[in-house]
Amino acid sequence: MNSRQKELLRILLLHENGALQIKDLSERLDCAEKTVRNDLDRLEETLDHYPSAVLSRKPGIGINIQIDEEDREAIFQTLLSSETKTTEERLIEIAFHLLTSYKPITLQDFADRYYVQKIAIKKDMDLISGWLERFELQLISKPRLGNVIQGSELKKRNALAHLSDLTRTIPAERNYVLDLFLPYEIAAVRKALVEMQREYTISFTDDALESLLVHALIMIKRTRQKSPVFVHAAEQAKASERKEYTYAGWFFDQMTKAFQMNFPSEERAYFTWHLISAKKTEESVEQELKYEVAETDIVKLLVSKLEKLTLFPFQTDTILIKGLAIHMHSVIHRIQYGFPIRNPLLPNIKKMYPYMFNMAILTLEEINSTFHIDIPEDEAAYIVLHFQASIERLESKSSAKKKALIVCHMGIGMSHLLEAKIEQQYQEIDVVGCIGKAEIPDYVKQHEVDFIISTVPLEKVKQEHIVVSPLFSQHDKKQLNYFLEELQQKKSESYNLDHLTTFLHEEFLFFEVEKEHRYQVVEMLAMALYQKGYVDKEFIHSAVSRERSSATAIGGRVAIPHGNPAMIQKSMIAVAMMKEPIEWGNELVSIVLMLAISKENHQNMRAIIGQIASLSESPFIVQDLLAKKNFQDFMQVLTKKG
Repeated sequence: MNSRQKELLRILLLHENGALQIKDLSERLDCAEKTVRNDLDRLEETLDHYPSAVLSRKPGIGINIQIDEEDREAIFQTLLSSETKTTEERLIEIAFHLLTSYKPITLQDFADRYYVQKIAIKKDMDLISGWLERFELQLISKPRLGNVIQGSELKKRNALAHLSDLTRTIPAERNYVLDLFLPYEIAAVRKALVEMQREYTISFTDDALESLLVHALIMIKRTRQKSPVFVHAAEQAKASERKEYTYAGWFFDQMTKAFQMNFPSEERAYFTWHLISAKKTEESVEQELKYEVAETDIVKLLVSKLEKLTLFPFQTDTILIKGLAIHMHSVIHRIQYGFPIRNPLLPNIKKMYPYMFNMAILTLEEINSTFHIDIPEDEAAYIVLHFQASIERLESKSSAKKKALIVCHMGIGMSHLLEAKIEQQYQEIDVVGCIGKAEIPDYVKQHEVDFIISTVPLEKVKQEHIVVSPLFSQHDKKQLNYFLEELQQKKSESYNLDHLTTFLHEEFLFFEVEKEHRYQVVEMLAMALYQKGYVDKEFIHSAVSRERSSATAIGGRVAIPHGNPAMIQKSMIAVAMMKEPIEWGNELVSIVLMLAISKENHQNMRAIIGQIASLSESPFIVQDLLAKKNFQDFMQVLTKKG
């Protein structure tokens, strides 16, 4: 058979309910109706080899294949075995068959299908088994029967939607799950989703639309296989009160027409959940989305807590608050309905923004204890991007112009003339006020000022300042230029000061540490800090609990575990130099820095983590540190680095 005839056979085998018209088949195969009739003759010859298979061709009714499951599976095996599969494709197809099969499947069945040895299939099974644990599913091997997956239908569907995660060699832009469905099925569902948005004036993001497409295709397949999800009657009633329930009803009408099949009421509630959880564009959200009280409270706590931890004025950033409100609506409902996501950016976000990621994880732990919602690290990483964008906006805004206070002894007229000259010649300076010398103490207490430009000497003023003439001559301009350059240089030097070494002491540096698990390392370092009075005893549990939430490796063989700042009495960093690299999440780690920075020193936290991140990007320095056997040599390497 040629590829078109194989596709025709595949369509007919998958269409288990009702019959298909010649016209529909010709459109799906993009060929003439006469060609379809000729191909059907060829299929009849092929089906003669399968006892239960009958190709029914009834005028006015349509075409279908009547066949038992054993022969249907045998034909699929023949079709698939004639196609060359990569190891990754084989792995995903095996998982797909296991997740959608009623009967156990033996290793030999898969070995015969893919023309490989059983040992290769066994390795695939081991990988699939470990991956299934993420979805709380279990791969069971039944003696003399084969392998079968145990777990709820909802969890099986979640796993099916994330099959591409089984291997990281597949390009991120390719959704392998879609390759497991027929082109006409994908086209029909995609068209209905697009028309649904137009019908109800809603707009999903591109990623959300792709996710809805995948979940809808899986829902259709599982409905055909008579494997519906279980949705409690109370949950169905609750779903029916949502706008999205109407959208789902319209969508199901289109699916019924396209595939000649009916859907159980549970499926409508199930798809409603997906529509609620799917992220909409900002414009669409503004039109229809109403935030629940709990969602608003979570966003408020998240923003205020991170503002206290990082000392960034997040509550002034309306863009952040609006964006978080939209994002958290989807996050909360994904968790509520059991729709986990995988964030392909997670490893990079942890490495690029270790400070904000760790502050976010600490805050989300408090949110969990307050609102009883456990936000996983994949979701946390996306939240971090919102706050990182806010930091860059705030820093850009604050660095765009320096706030200067003018102190002039010659009255309002001369003050404003000096103000006009400076603002005209220096776009980067914002004059925040013009006052007399006596008013300085009260003014600087109430207003933020970067430096003072004065026409008189200032003897007891702590703020950076420069004295110029009221008329601001060319000489004054040169002096101000030098002054601004010096301020920038001081800022750079201040940022480059080695905050890290300030909190390192010999008694908390441990060489050639041998532990089997990262939790043991975290507990050891936290215990050392507790025994010397630097942290409360509860800090030990807090640090281990934090590590369980998300591995604190930041790349470059470095990890930065930490606990709740409220449980720290005095700031200190405890360090473990591992004798052999230890598994730390998905990485190997050799240097572990337990951060115990109190609230009083929290302004240093960002600089400390920034320096550690810089260290993690310097493999030669890490190697040099690992070669040292005493505190003095260790510090010497860091001092040279600084």
